[in-house]
Amino acid sequence: QVQLVESGGGLVQAGGSLRLSCAASGSIFSINSMGWYRQAPGKQRELVAAISSGGSTNYADSVKGRFTISRDNAKNTVYLQMNSLKPEDTAVYYCNAYIPYGLGARDYWGQGTQVTVSS
Repeated sequence: QVQLVESGGGLVQAGGSLRLSCAASGSIFSINSMGWYRQAPGKQRELVAAISSGGSTNYADSVKGRFTISRDNAKNTVYLQMNSLKPEDTAVYYCNAYIPYGLGARDYWGQGTQVTVSS
């Protein structure tokens, strides 16, 4: 059983910063990629940023230069540092981990944390 627990969301003014954390726990031997997705009201869930086990990263164009994803493999934890926040960043942010399972791998999701950016 694997659980992802997120923390760090909240309300911030435009131009401010927040740092999200997500810790994976349970029967974990290794984690492939980890990432953050977000879903705003009335919109589809979209990838914000992802990081491989080796540290390679990719970002949505809308957050490049403002957000930074990092991970601590020893703690099975992924972080998202969000700077220069904009009202359009308002969404529920979900942590994702792609973890080996049997002969393959599967996605695990956190419960989501609300980020609200006021103008």
